[in-house]
Amino acid sequence: MAFIANFAAYSEKMEILLAEKVRAALTYLYNVQVDRNEIQVEKTKKDIRGDYTVVVFPLLKYSGKSPNQMAGELGSHLLTITEYLASFEVIGGFLNLAIKETFWKEFFTGNLHNEQFGFKPLNSRRCCVIEYSSPNTNKPLHLGHIRNNLLGWSIAEILKANGKSIVKISLINDRGIHICKSMLAWQKWGHGETPDNTGIKGDHLIGKYYVMFDKEHKKQIEELVHIGFTEEDAYNQAQLMLEAKEMLKKWEDAEDDVIELWRLMNSWVLDGFNETYKRLGIDFDKVNHESVTYLQGKEIVKEGLESGVFFKKSDGSVWVDLSEDGLDEKLLLRADGTSVYITQDLGTAQRRHDEFFPEKLLYVVGNEQIYHFNVLRLIMKKLGRDWYDKIHHLSYGMVELPHGRMKSREGTVVDADDLMDEMYQTALKTTRELGKISDFEDPELHELFDMVSMAALKYYILKVDPKKNMMFNPEESIDFDGNTGPFIQYTYARIRSVLRKAEKPDEDIRDTFAWENITLTPKETGLLKCLYDFPAVVENAGANLSPALIANYSYDLARTFNHYYQDTPIFKGVEPGLAEFRMALSRFTGKVLSKSMRLLGIKLPEKM
Repeated sequence: MAFIANFAAYSEKMEILLAEKVRAALTYLYNVQVDRNEIQVEKTKKDIRGDYTVVVFPLLKYSGKSPNQMAGELGSHLLTITEYLASFEVIGGFLNLAIKETFWKEFFTGNLHNEQFGFKPLNSRRCCVIEYSSPNTNKPLHLGHIRNNLLGWSIAEILKANGKSIVKISLINDRGIHICKSMLAWQKWGHGETPDNTGIKGDHLIGKYYVMFDKEHKKQIEELVHIGFTEEDAYNQAQLMLEAKEMLKKWEDAEDDVIELWRLMNSWVLDGFNETYKRLGIDFDKVNHESVTYLQGKEIVKEGLESGVFFKKSDGSVWVDLSEDGLDEKLLLRADGTSVYITQDLGTAQRRHDEFFPEKLLYVVGNEQIYHFNVLRLIMKKLGRDWYDKIHHLSYGMVELPHGRMKSREGTVVDADDLMDEMYQTALKTTRELGKISDFEDPELHELFDMVSMAALKYYILKVDPKKNMMFNPEESIDFDGNTGPFIQYTYARIRSVLRKAEKPDEDIRDTFAWENITLTPKETGLLKCLYDFPAVVENAGANLSPALIANYSYDLARTFNHYYQDTPIFKGVEPGLAEFRMALSRFTGKVLSKSMRLLGIKLPEKM
């Protein structure tokens, strides 16, 4: 008889199941009702016998007994009311519980052919809108954008796996003074250069002129400072900056020649972005453009002025005073009537609320914008938008390089395209040196090198907690023996190789076995425990918006399987029933690896 008839119940953590049993035991033994949050159940440390440990010390107040005595009483009663509990042991006031082998076997057979294992069906009527990427059309995507895109895309997939309806959106920042800088520089020094007549990818070409503007601007600043200007005045009064501001004013006034140039140069950049997105495996359900949403933002500013929430200064600029809320005054419209970032974000948030009526508005944006999103929420609250608390800033840390932070204006960024090229060459070199490609044809080799390079890049970035800054090291990311994407790929390829050698198709692997003839080895039990954790990991990753939990689980599972594989023959010289079980266990491990890595956007090769 199965311990749990509905195997979907295995998506719950064992810790939760045991905590409920402990709660019932406390009521029976001591006639108390204990809040679930007071009961601590955790995995038993590796050097101690048992699977799960109950921390007894916080519960002593309910029994008035010594830690060991109370732990013993709880353990004895738990054995009588918990059908899947095999034994217990008390060590130093901690209650260590061992789960019956039959439980792990029935969990396995109940999920071997469960294609939805670990994933929840759609269970949300309202969607979550998640914005990521959101590049400026004055430069190519760089390493920082890669982290943004990978985080946003992966979080969207993890939320889908948790039953959420998701709308993935990119906001193209295609207007503003920064865009005018590239346009002005190209007008002055471009000499008619285009992506077609230079062979340069469009976003790289425009980025070249953004850097050029900055260099020439700095020269002018130095000249003005030399004759007595302050740094701030020199920055704003330099001739190039004045011309860029004038171009922005002409753009917002929709002057034909400026709009025509803007459309042309933006088209070059967007074509370049799409090439990069395709290579990264990034997509969106919808694309918004700041050049449209800022207009709605201006209408909201007008509304705020009329209601008295905003105010106008003597120079005509529009502000909101947030000092009573612990912030400060925030500019909403410049004196010349041109908008700023917060203007378009007001319009964008309103547009998304009106279009989707979402459960949550998620913005994947670096941690340097924490203040900006605090302001956005607070302004919406002051404007009477009762959905202001749906705005959630998923703040992530910066990607740093050994030589310091990247600066787009100075041309010190690591371009996304250049980085992917470098990763490809490193994957090619490393894989050839390891001699893992002797039976590959040339077309297969290119696909393999691309898979390995992208797995190395994505995994290295996603395995780090999003909130933390990180140092990116391309060489460390491609290591077939470490905590890397290629290591997990190699483990999966090993599993597929085992099943090919067994010459037994996946669909022929049965989900019932002669249990009386099979005794699980400690490594098999350990592997089943790791597989059992997958649904809880997916749930936790969704709750914490952290692909790092998926990445590091994938590594633990791959490492656990490799230890099992090294010590355990799968089918050679093994009794048929046991061989079939071990092949099935290998297949199930491969399926879970595939699902977990798919949440990170990483492909797994059939052979390496």
